[in-house]
Amino acid sequence: MLGLPDESLEIENLVASAKVNDKLDLLALVAQIPGAEYNKQRFPGVVLRMQKPKMAALVFGSGKIVLTGAKSIDSLDKGLEHLVGLLRDLNIQIVDNPTYCIQNIVTSADLGSRINLNKIAMSLNLDKIEYEPEQFPGLVYRLDDPKVVVLLFGSGKLIITGGKVPDDAKRAVQKIYKEISDLKLICS
Repeated sequence: MLGLPDESLEIENLVASAKVNDKLDLLALVAQIPGAEYNKQRFPGVVLRMQKPKMAALVFGSGKIVLTGAKSIDSLDKGLEHLVGLLRDLNIQIVDNPTYCIQNIVTSADLGSRINLNKIAMSLNLDKIEYEPEQFPGLVYRLDDPKVVVLLFGSGKLIITGGKVPDDAKRAVQKIYKEISDLKLICS
């Protein structure tokens, strides 16, 4: 692998929420928007799948929305803009300049080398680790700063979840890489 592990970071999913109104009529929305899905028994919101950018919007009667599936902040911005435009085209009143709040960023990374999860599990802070290879092939490592959960796999691949800003994943990977390198548990 060329470069450091934090250079391999890739956003896999952004989840954000916003409030666009105090109340939305979900039956009217599903009747007016082609492809909208609504099954109250299965899920309490309308599901709108967007193609540009490729993501989904979950629209609730409370006027709240959840955007999921975005791969960048830019696509999240465009997704909210697209949804707001769609709702305004249906003559639905929308709050002025709705903004989203990121709830979760899921990121992947690669340490560039295989790692021994058994040795890592025995060397790091046991209070922060869950490792049951019979149940799940990865080691779960909970960090306090940044406050994220990292799944480490023997291949050297990582999944970082729980971040609120893209830099959280970068800091987590740098911290883990330093910890396991200092313990000589990775080949540089």
